[in-house]
This record gives sequence, C-alpha cells and structure tokens, in this order.
Amino acid sequence: MRQLQDALVETMVLVSASDGRMTDSELRAMSDIVVGLPVFDGFDLDSLEDTANRLIAVLEREDGIDEALERLKTTLPQRWRETAYALACDIVAADGSASQEELRILEMLRHEIGVDRLTAAAIERGARARYTRP
Repeated sequence: MRQLQDALVETMVLVSASDGRMTDSELRAMSDIVVGLPVFDGFDLDSLEDTANRLIAVLEREDGIDEALERLKTTLPQRWRETAYALACDIVAADGSASQEELRILEMLRHEIGVDRLTAAAIERGARARYTRP
C-alpha cells in the first residue's frame, strides 16, 4: 500500500513542480488530498515532504521527467491510473490557473500511464468544476 501511496504523491508533486514552483495552494491541496482520501489511510503526513523531496531529486537529473514518468508507469497499478491522473488535475487546478508546463506534463502523464482522451477530458472537467473561483 505504501508504494501506491508514494506513487500518488509523486504524481501530484510532478505536476506541481513542472513549472518550477510549488504554490501554497498546490501544497495545501496535496495535504488535503492525503488527509481526506481513503487510499491514504495510514499514510504519515509527515512523510509527504520526504516523498516529495525524493521525486524532486529525480526531476533535477538530466532526463528526470522521463525517469519520473517511467517510474509512475511501472509503479502505478492499472486500476489506480485514473485516480493518479485525477489527483494531478486537482493539483493543477488548485491555484486557479494552469501553466503551459503543467498542461504539457499532464499530457505526458496521460500518455505514459495510458489514460484515454475521453476519460482524461472528463477528469479534467471535474477538476475545473471543483476548483472554479467566484
């Protein structure tokens, strides 16, 4: 279970860090997700930072994004890939705007983990609806 939880956290960190910054809104959304979703039952919130730092270290390598995406592809069980994509979309939507880098990494993630276009569109629309601001 811990491997799955780490992969889901890494997915969120990947999209958040893709534009070179992790906003307070994105970090708060990650914490809320980890505290609120059943898949994270038993996950130590204090280890969120350690998991994030491990992925950031990978991203700092020359082919870090490719390595991170490949790692997610091999780590995430098929039945959890749509969930991972949904969490990624929630993090992108959390601060009210999506950068080109974030949109590009979402596209790369979708292709790498095999989320079809129609499913991805529905997930993206749901995230947009949840995070729409007045």
